[in-house]
Amino acid sequence: MEVVSLYLVSIINVLTAIRFVYLIRKQKIQPALAMWLFFLLAIATSFITYLRNGGIGATGNILNATDLFLATSVVVSILIYGDKSSGFNKFDLVCLALVIIIMIFWFATGAHFVTNLLIQAILVIAYFPVVERMVRLKRNTETFTGWTGMLLAAIVSLFSVEGSLAYIYSIRAIVCISLLMGLMFYFTYKSKADPMKNI
Repeated sequence: MEVVSLYLVSIINVLTAIRFVYLIRKQKIQPALAMWLFFLLAIATSFITYLRNGGIGATGNILNATDLFLATSVVVSILIYGDKSSGFNKFDLVCLALVIIIMIFWFATGAHFVTNLLIQAILVIAYFPVVERMVRLKRNTETFTGWTGMLLAAIVSLFSVEGSLAYIYSIRAIVCISLLMGLMFYFTYKSKADPMKNI
């Protein structure tokens, strides 16, 4: 089951990345640049600290490893195809400051385990810009298929995680994505929008 999990997580995240890039290019969704940039920084730092804390390698935290590809694809797509409303606002800059503070802490102390846990907090904070964006616009700006793919990858990854940090990464992803998708459903229903629009 572990090998199947590794392949499934990888395939799901690649397909999810392709779906995000397609929807962004077609202007069907407007994901928040700040959120995905935070994701990219935090995911990269999380993976490095996982490996340096004694992680056995990429396969021990396959979700984190493949999330790097996904986040990079989305950030590049937003930068190329995203609209102006995908840029940073004051709220986003505060979140970015928190990311930088934790990264400075890591560079200064070399405390990989503690930094990895703090990075999980950043990955929670990274959802704030998209939540703030939906609340401000009073509509869903995200894709259900993309986030469903990310949720499925996180669940499947539980069959191949190795080490407490990899387990925490997967559980944090499951909880955060589930809450975000609940908010997406709420705003789709509240705005009486066509639910197929954000598929």
